[in-house]
Amino acid sequence: MPEPATPADPPSVADSVAIDASADVVWRLISDVTRMPQWSPELIRARWLGPVQQAKVGARFRGTNRHKVFRWSTSCQVTAAELGTRFAYRVTSLGLPVSEWTFTIRPSAGGCELTEGTVDRRGLIMKTFGPAATGVADRAEHNRAGITATLAAVKAAAEREAATAQT
Repeated sequence: MPEPATPADPPSVADSVAIDASADVVWRLISDVTRMPQWSPELIRARWLGPVQQAKVGARFRGTNRHKVFRWSTSCQVTAAELGTRFAYRVTSLGLPVSEWTFTIRPSAGGCELTEGTVDRRGLIMKTFGPAATGVADRAEHNRAGITATLAAVKAAAEREAATAQT
């Protein structure tokens, strides 16, 4: 199993968005993997596995993804769960490394900034056969579009939640 991403491993793809909501509101949303299908254009289901059913280091979950007619599942393990600041997990498929996903939250004036990034951990086998199994030829560009869409959807949900809490 590869080591988790470190600050020395820059994301293969990343983007950020300013959100008019507290870091705690945003963290609560992005760390509840069962809700992530509401915002992700590729993830259609996520469910916790085992006795730990929340964002804690070591917790595991299964993600089911879809792109066009292709559908596949991955195994994920939480590698960081720092309340209000960071949530990250490692993805494998068929026991092979796929990626690391990280959500970093930084407080800012009026809310926070959310950065979503991924480090591609696929080896030659996954890079060679992955496109046939997922229908995604350019994984970096596909992830870039997915991150942009996910960030916009999380922003909208967090700002709705923050506005509701204020009324």
